[in-house]
Amino acid sequence: MIRVLLFLCLLAALALADAWFMERPGQIVLTWQGYQVETSVAVGLAIVFGFAALLTIIWTLLRFTFRIPSLVAFRQRRRRRDKGYAALSRGMIAAGTGDLRLAKKSAAEAQKRLPDEPLVLLLAAQTAQLAGERMQAEGAFQAMANRDDTRLLGLRGLHIEAQRRGDIEAALQFAAQAHEITPLPWSGKAVLDHRACNADWQSALATLESNISAKIVDRETGDRQRAVLETAIAEEKALSAPDEALRLARSALKSAPDFVPAIVLAARLWSRKGDIRKAAKLIEGVWQNAPHPELANVYLDLRPGDSNADRLHRAETLARLAPNDPESLMAVATAALAAHDYALTRKTLLSLIEGQERPTARMCLLMAELEEAEHGAAGAVREWLARGSRAPRDAVWMADGIASEKWLPASPATGKLDAFVWQRPAERLGAPIEAAEPLPPIRPPAQNLVEATSVAEPVPASPEEEATVEPVTIDTIAKPAAKPAGPVVFPLPGAPDDPGLEGQKSKGQTGLLF
Repeated sequence: MIRVLLFLCLLAALALADAWFMERPGQIVLTWQGYQVETSVAVGLAIVFGFAALLTIIWTLLRFTFRIPSLVAFRQRRRRRDKGYAALSRGMIAAGTGDLRLAKKSAAEAQKRLPDEPLVLLLAAQTAQLAGERMQAEGAFQAMANRDDTRLLGLRGLHIEAQRRGDIEAALQFAAQAHEITPLPWSGKAVLDHRACNADWQSALATLESNISAKIVDRETGDRQRAVLETAIAEEKALSAPDEALRLARSALKSAPDFVPAIVLAARLWSRKGDIRKAAKLIEGVWQNAPHPELANVYLDLRPGDSNADRLHRAETLARLAPNDPESLMAVATAALAAHDYALTRKTLLSLIEGQERPTARMCLLMAELEEAEHGAAGAVREWLARGSRAPRDAVWMADGIASEKWLPASPATGKLDAFVWQRPAERLGAPIEAAEPLPPIRPPAQNLVEATSVAEPVPASPEEEATVEPVTIDTIAKPAAKPAGPVVFPLPGAPDDPGLEGQKSKGQTGLLF
C-alpha cells in the first residue's frame, strides 16, 4: 500500500513539473564557432540527459573491458575455494566414518586449495590420529595452537595426545594454558583431576571454586565435589588442627548433608572434644534416611571406656530410628554379642537370616562367632564359615573396580574425584547356588552346658568329615583337655572382666545418658 502511494505521489510530481515547463516554455541559445543553435528548454534538457547516459554506457564498457582479467581470476579463485570446501567436507565425513584412504586424499586436496583455512589443520590432525601417526597429529595441533583463532582447539588436541603417550605433566600444562585463556569444562576437569590425583586438595579446591564461578559445572556437582575436597583436607588436619578440621567437616555437610565420610569425621572430632550430645544428634539425624555401618561404629564408640552394655543401649537407640533396616539389626546383634546377650543376638540374627534375601558374609561370620561363644560347637562354626564363603559380599567402598575398606577422595586407579561409592562388589561367576540351601543348625540359647547339649540337633557332616572329625558329644565337651582337630576358634567378643548386659542390669546401671 505504501509503495502505491509513493508511486502516485511521484506521478503527481512529474505532472506538476511538466505543467510548470509548459507554462514557461523558454528558449536555449547556443553560439559556438560561428554556429548558433536555438531550442526549447525541454529539448535542451533531453539532449543533456541523453549525452550523460551515453557517457555512462561508454565508461561501463571500458571499465568492464579492463576488469576482465581480474574477473576471470576471481572466478577461478571462487571455483578453487568451492572445490577446497567440498574436499574438506568429504575429508571430515571420511575421518568420522574411518575411511583413511579418502580422508588422506581429501586432506591433501583441501590443503592444496585452502592453505589458510584453520579447519584444514583439524582435518589433517584427525587423519593423522586415524592413521596412528602421533607426531603428525601433534604437529597439526601445534600449528593450531600458534593461531589466535584456533589456539584453544590446538591446546585441547595437544592435551589429549599428551595423555595418550602418558605425559601427565605436559597434559596438565596444556590444560592449564587453556584454562587461563577461557575456563572450559574439559580444561577445568583436567586440572581438577590432576590436583586430586596428586592429593593436592587445597589447589584442587581453588580450581573447583574457579570452575563454579565460571559456571562450567552444575551446582549439584560443584557442591558434591566441594564437600569431598573439604572432607579430604579435614582428614589431613584432624590430628594437627582439630578445630580447623571440624570447621571444614561442618562446611562439607552444608554442601552435602548426607555425605557419610564428613558425618563420620565431624562426629569423631566432636567426640574427641567431649561434645557427645552434638555427635550423637548428628548421627541420629541422618541414620533414618542413610544407615551406614561406619556411622554405627562411630555412634557406638562415642564415649571411650564405656561398657558393652552401654554400647548395646546405643545400638538399640539406632534400631528404634530405623527398625527394619539391616544395618540397625546388625549393630544390635554385634553389640549384643559383645555384651554376652546371646538370646538377643540370636533373635536379631534370625530376623536377618530367615528373611527373603540371602544372608551376607558378615551375617554368617557373626553367627559363627555366636555359636563359638555360646556353645563352642566346632561343627556349627565350620558350617557357618562355609556358608559365609559362598554368601554375597557385604557393601564396601568401590571405585573403578577397586574395593577399599576406607573411603578415599579420589580413585587410586584413574585419579577421578569422588569416585568411591558404597556398594556390594560384583559376585564372581562360579557354580550355581542352590535355591534352597539349608541353613546350618541354629542352637537355642542355653542356660547351662548340659541343657544346651541335650537339645542341640546333630550337625550333618560330609563323608570326608565323618572320616576325619570326631563327633561332638557331652563327653568331649566336658573334657577340658580334649580339643577338636583343626577348628576355627574365635576370641571372646567381650573383655574377661566385662560383666555383660545381665551384670550391668544387676548393678542398676543403664545405657549412655546424653
